Amino acid sequence: MATILETARQFFDACESGKGWADCNSFCHPDASFSSQTGALAEISTLEGYCDWMRDLFTPIPDGRYELKFFAADDSTNSVAAYAVFHGTQTGPGGPVPATGKSVASDYVYHIAFEGDRIKHMTKIWNDTIGLQQLGWG
Repeated sequence: MATILETARQFFDACESGKGWADCNSFCHPDASFSSQTGALAEISTLEGYCDWMRDLFTPIPDGRYELKFFAADDSTNSVAAYAVFHGTQTGPGGPVPATGKSVASDYVYHIAFEGDRIKHMTKIWNDTIGLQQLGWG
């Protein structure tokens, strides 16, 4: 049986590589929730919705990729924390404006809470204002 750290790492890679809920759902409870105190993600309350939002981000930012800085489990709370930087350049269609050719390097943190061996909730901590401004979207 995989540890929560292994499960979270597989989920993180699938989500952050734009695989969408189709590839992420096997790591999660079907009703897994999502939260983030950001304007860009204000309407998303399910992990399914967030995973598909990340998938869709790869249309305007086809070279999107993450740089993992920290990844650790806290067995006492049955949770995992991850810190990474998302990099990419808007060269594709689908953003709020035509392709800007501008790049982003945006820090973010995930807190991934487990129930049993599956993800039950994830919180994203991210300064969306700065990230979107870097792309020329804000």
